[in-house]
Order: sequence, then C-alpha cells, then structure tokens
Amino acid sequence: MDTEKQCSSCTSTNCPAKQQKDEESLEAFLERQELASRLCQIGHKIFVLSGKGGVGKSTVAANLAVSLAIRGFRTGLLDIDLHGPSIPKLLHLEDRTLASDGKVMEPAAFGENLKVVSIGFLLHSADDAVIWRGPLKMGVIKQFLRDVNWGELDYLVVDSPPGTGDEPLSICQLIEDADGAVIVTTPQDVAITDVRKCITFCGKLDVPVLGVVENMSGFVCPHCGERTDPFKSGGGRRMATEMDVPFLGTVPLDPQVVASGDEGKPFAYFAHETETAHAFEAIVHTLVDSEDTGSDKEKTPMRIAIPTVGGRLSLHFGHCEKFALVDVENGAITGSQMLGPPGHEPGVLPRWLREQGAEIVIASGMGQRAQDIFAANGIQVIVGAQPEEPLKIVRAYLDGALQTGDNVCDH
Repeated sequence: MDTEKQCSSCTSTNCPAKQQKDEESLEAFLERQELASRLCQIGHKIFVLSGKGGVGKSTVAANLAVSLAIRGFRTGLLDIDLHGPSIPKLLHLEDRTLASDGKVMEPAAFGENLKVVSIGFLLHSADDAVIWRGPLKMGVIKQFLRDVNWGELDYLVVDSPPGTGDEPLSICQLIEDADGAVIVTTPQDVAITDVRKCITFCGKLDVPVLGVVENMSGFVCPHCGERTDPFKSGGGRRMATEMDVPFLGTVPLDPQVVASGDEGKPFAYFAHETETAHAFEAIVHTLVDSEDTGSDKEKTPMRIAIPTVGGRLSLHFGHCEKFALVDVENGAITGSQMLGPPGHEPGVLPRWLREQGAEIVIASGMGQRAQDIFAANGIQVIVGAQPEEPLKIVRAYLDGALQTGDNVCDH
C-alpha cells in the first residue's frame, strides 16, 4: 500500500480509515477515507428512527436540529427519507438547491447554525417520485455524507424513513461511531408494535438507543384546559421500560405543531413559549446535556421540588401541604425553601412549579396523567421515593443512591 494515501484528517492511530483492509481495493479504501475525513469533523451523530410512519418522526428530527442550533451548536440535518422527504417543507426551504462545483455540494442553510441536506433539494418538483432500489439508495446516502461540505459540526441529526429497510440500514453501516438513535412513537398499540421492531433493529446493529419520544401524547384544550387522550397515553413510556431503554419524554398533540409544519416554521423556534415547545425543550435538555456534561446532576445548576406533608415526602403528590424547592450546583445543595402551593386544579401545579424554576420533581406517588402534564411543562418526574426529609432525598439523588420502589399512585 502507498503510505502517502493514508488518511490525514485526524491524528488517531486507532482510526479504521488509516489502514487498508484485507481484500479491499485501493479505490474502495480511498473512498472510505474520504467518508471518514468528513465524519471525523462531526462531534455527535444522532439517528431519528421509527418503525411506524405518521408518528411525527420528521417533525421531531427538524425541531431537534433547530433546538440544537438555537443553543449555539453547529448542527447538520440530513434527510435520508428518499421517497418522502419532508424536511424542506418543515423548514420552508422548498425553493433551495444544493450548489456544487462538480465535486463538493454545499448544504442549504437555515439560520446561522443549521446546515440542511435532502433529496428534496435535487428534485425538479415536489411531485417527482424517486424509484430506486437498494444499491442506488446506499450510493446517494454515501454521497450526502462524503461529498457534502458539512465542515466542522457539533451535531449531525439524521432523519430516516420509517421501518428497518435500506435507508436506516445504510446509514447505520456508514456511520459506525454514531452516538445512537432517538426512537419516535405515538402512544397507541398499533404504533408501539412496529416501533418495538425498530428498537430490536438497533440492538442487532449495535446502535445505542438514546431514548424514546412519545409524540401526540394527549391533547389539552386551549379553551378549558381539559386533557383528552385521542391516541391513548403512556404507551411509549411502558415500551421503553419493557425494552430497557431510556424514555426521553412526551410531546402533546398540538394544532400549532401542525400549522407550524405546514408553514415551514419549526415550533421549537417560532412557538418556543408554547407548552409543546417546553416539552420538547425538556427532551433536548435530557438528551444533549447528559451527553455533553456527562452528568447533569453533578455539574448543571438546577432546582428540585419535593412535595411534603409534615416536613417529609408526601406519599401522594396531590395531598402535599408544601413544596421543598432545593437548589443544586456542582453536585452540592446550595439552598432550599418551603413554599405553599396554589389550589390543586388540573394543570396548575406543573405550571406553578415551572414558574418557580423547578426542573425535577421527586415524588412517592403520582398518577400517569399528572406525570404527562409535568413532562409537557418540561419537568422530569421521579416516582417511588420513600417518605424521608427533602434534603436527605436530594442528597441521595445526587449521590446516585436514591432508592425508588413502586409508584403508590397510578390512576
């Protein structure tokens, strides 16, 4: 082998692109080096997958990428849904094309920090159909990774089509060092059944599952505040528990999300004050901060709420007399206060605790609907804790020694 052909895009001696594989042609080796030289400039690679169509996977992928860009991360969004590319529409980029000098393609830009690539940018019209078999799909996905000038990125989010076919398989084979996959589902059984196959698919390909997002999880009437569950509720959480993968949170069914998608205005950016955007921000917070800081509870300032009765954790969340609000920074308790809550009406406590700056609620028992409303307000809920003093509970949580049992309230 000609040593002058070795990849020089990184200094890692363990990089598989440094050496030619046995029985690998020089042409294939050089092509693999070109791909590696692009990918090694990207810090995190996240796949957004689902075993079922129509669950809002592309909406989640687009808003995840936008949320990362808003946070200041240099972000790429790659749409490999070759037969039904939605990303150009969701970001109002339908009129964009990919400029090329014959060798390198330039991605479309959304704002300052987001670069976007989709097959939709290469079609003559939105009505054009892509009729390709597996090898052609693999080839164009490889081109999108190798021949696009992504530059240095903090994150690359990949929106894959539903199912476990050619496109998801190709991207998992091409990006061997991906951080993992975010799995999107809706709560009803017909979706859960197919999405479980997607988690199994990840396991067989050694792709870590970063977590499950339950989309369209409940509808809160904007007029009366009453919550209904047109697609059931809690199916994604139960599936995550059963399959031993993380649960990232729920995103409620919201007409504004539909309108924002049709108008090409991502709700994470243009409707960031809505409850849906808050719920999505909580998901991004859990996903990103846990990766970048290694441990949120050790390094990130936060406020933890504990419902109490008689100075100890209340067995039933709805029966609490006061909330202990405990401030934490750098793994240590920096302050606390006791506040009396407002009236216990549906949806009041989650909004009130969010106004107080709470990010986590540690409870003994809390009903599933209440947990979903807290998630929609961007607050993580931990249930099954024992009735101890609030500061003792928080210290155990920070030390990783918090013992939790059954949720004593699950109505």
